[in-house]
Amino acid sequence: MSIINGQLWIKTSKQVLYIALIVLIAGFASNRLRSDEMPFVEEWSEKSKLVTSSGENLEISLFEAANLFKKGEAMFIDARSRAEYDAGHIKGAKSLPYKEADWQFIEVMAGVPEERAVITYCDGEMCELSMELAVFLENAGYKNVKVLSNGWSVWQQNGLPVETGAQ
Repeated sequence: MSIINGQLWIKTSKQVLYIALIVLIAGFASNRLRSDEMPFVEEWSEKSKLVTSSGENLEISLFEAANLFKKGEAMFIDARSRAEYDAGHIKGAKSLPYKEADWQFIEVMAGVPEERAVITYCDGEMCELSMELAVFLENAGYKNVKVLSNGWSVWQQNGLPVETGAQ
């Protein structure tokens, strides 16, 4: 009886393997036939979060951001909460918390030309508020929007101009 059970187990295992192989081949084939083929390998790094769905990289280096700041060629937008902004922010930055962008956008961005360089920032490598705000601003028509990753922390650590209080 144990020989029969062993043969049955081997036969069942082979059938499961064949079915799995057929499903795998069918899955690969159907994915290749799709017009919007899904990638088999995905980039999940923190840097990849700064790339839009169209493939545009919105990241700006601290060096580039500081140069634009010194020349007065960019507007900095703080995506953090109002309390965090009041506690300290990049000198001259405007506060536009991402969670309040829908109703504060017009007031904060009034008079800012759509061609103006705009740099959004928040704090922490895991913070996504600046990227979400950058996409919001692009959808609103701003053409030159960048994200300073971990902006508040790296700005302070490099001794660049900061200030406290309301705008």
